[in-house]
Amino acid sequence: MAIKYVPYFPNTLEGQAILDNFVRTKRILRYRDNDQVIERIERGMPLYEMETAERVGENPKNKIIRGECLSACAYLKEHGIQVDLVYIDPPFASGADYAKKVYIRRNPLVAKAIAQAETELDIEDLKAFEEKMYGDVWDKERYLNWMYENLMAIKSVMSDTASIYVHLDWHIGHYVKIIMDEIFGEDNFKNEIVWGYRIQGVGKEFWARKHDIIYYYSKCNDYVFNPEKEDVIYEKPFIDTLKQDPDLSTLKEKDIEEIIQSLKAKKPLKDKYKQILFSKYFANVYVRDVWDCDTTKPIISGSKEYLDYKTQKPEGLLERIIKASSNEGMVVADFFGGSGVTAAVAYKLKRNFIHNDIGINSIQTVRDRLIANKAEFEVLEIKDGVSLYRNPVQTMDKLKSLIPGLRNEDALDKFWEGSIVDTKHGMMPVYLPNLMDSTTRLLDKPLMNRIIREALPDLPEDTKRVIVYYIDIIDRQEIEQFIKEQNTLTTIEIELRDLKQVLDNVVVEDEAEWEVCETHDTSLVGWKVVIKSFHSDRVLRKIDECNQKGQQQALKKGKEFKSIKISDEGLETIEWVSLDCTNVEKDSPWCSDSEIKIDKLGYVIRNGLKTGEFWDACIYSTKRPLRMKIRNICGDETVYIIQ
Repeated sequence: MAIKYVPYFPNTLEGQAILDNFVRTKRILRYRDNDQVIERIERGMPLYEMETAERVGENPKNKIIRGECLSACAYLKEHGIQVDLVYIDPPFASGADYAKKVYIRRNPLVAKAIAQAETELDIEDLKAFEEKMYGDVWDKERYLNWMYENLMAIKSVMSDTASIYVHLDWHIGHYVKIIMDEIFGEDNFKNEIVWGYRIQGVGKEFWARKHDIIYYYSKCNDYVFNPEKEDVIYEKPFIDTLKQDPDLSTLKEKDIEEIIQSLKAKKPLKDKYKQILFSKYFANVYVRDVWDCDTTKPIISGSKEYLDYKTQKPEGLLERIIKASSNEGMVVADFFGGSGVTAAVAYKLKRNFIHNDIGINSIQTVRDRLIANKAEFEVLEIKDGVSLYRNPVQTMDKLKSLIPGLRNEDALDKFWEGSIVDTKHGMMPVYLPNLMDSTTRLLDKPLMNRIIREALPDLPEDTKRVIVYYIDIIDRQEIEQFIKEQNTLTTIEIELRDLKQVLDNVVVEDEAEWEVCETHDTSLVGWKVVIKSFHSDRVLRKIDECNQKGQQQALKKGKEFKSIKISDEGLETIEWVSLDCTNVEKDSPWCSDSEIKIDKLGYVIRNGLKTGEFWDACIYSTKRPLRMKIRNICGDETVYIIQ
């Protein structure tokens, strides 16, 4: 449960334009006690316990945090940590699901099978090869409440000279702009930056939507801004600042040689060369608020930095923002960190970074990215319920099937996920917290009051009992006493159940067999771990689903389908292996003394350095390994104690 609520700014700025079509997040509890109506307002950020999962190097200012934005901000505020620049690329309310492609490692026959399957399956069926990261599906009011609460929390940890950039698009950006006016003040609005690009499709029924919007605000009038200049070319001089810019692209090699010789001999140039050399003009001007990929450096098309991460942004875009609105040594934060581009660029530019995200794939991606950049950081895990499931979308998709007897019930209000039927109590409506909504994860008095006052009276008259699942509870005895005192309008019993007992079954630890021995090879003196076999039930289920869909699709088209097969050893399903030669305790922070990553083509990345080698099922270390961690191709990690 949350240790406490850390307050943020209780009120927005007065005199600002506000949206009236959504209710700002505020936990209000009104209930009767001894003939008095009691009102309590809980407004703030839930502070949870924090666990250090891994340390890399000695710089504690650089942090990778897994947890909700609100939980991360509560931790930062409680520890007096302020950030000097915020860039966030939150969900756009686009209605899309985002996933990563799962690649089976280093087996040419399997690689061919996947390629063949992709040509024979419909686009929808190809999702069987993907691992969902998050769903960007919202109703407008819920999204705006969520963004409002996050922005209020972020503002509370910004330094007085800090700025914030919020990256959105046409779906919801105009609404968020008004919320930001309300939170940060219209006077602190600096720019609506248009970031244009040409990739991915064309518009046939309307103008192609080929730009995003980035809203740039400062916290107050005293803020950091380092303007950037660029050369803009014009056809003819029409202002005094223009300078002549020689363009040698039309000259032949012999012409260039003649010009060089003339300049060395200090002879006059021929007229034809003068006309070519001085035909264009340029001005060195400040960069404007329209950033077009065709003319400026933030480019993503064909970029070598792409990590197969949906919604990944280019380093050039973040380089421009970080250079402009921070200085060396300052703290740059991204609370929807995704692929980790903000943290990676901040580190390269000698800033400190804070990367926050709820998705395990994000944490793994940025962690590996920063290891390759030789960065120092610590990985923190907030105990806010996020760590109980691999990712929110995946778990919500499967949650109903994990609860025994839960079925859909059309007669019930959407507040209830369904019902469980037994012979004694009949139909029992079931409440499940929304894992994507932090406000429902904690079962406290305001939420229970809503269930009692609003949800129970609307149930069918023959309802005898309801089941309320929770992830976190403020105090079970206190809630049970509250139910006893306040549940007077109906005779319906309320049964509380801990959802963590269900979520524990979402990820089953993978099985591995290995051998440890000393090696005396002149180039690899130390210890060697040979992985003999590796089996992941979840990965095998994924492959089985893919094969079944492929076979069905092939039958419809009258084609032969070659199923994906995994060897008995199962080593093709390993993505990453790490050895800890420092700590042996199971719950102590991970220290990666040696690690390898196998890329999708089967090549080994050893301690962040790419090699041209295929993996030989071994990992080496100079000291005796005490623990081993293996990540499968779907992103699940299992720790093994090496005896």
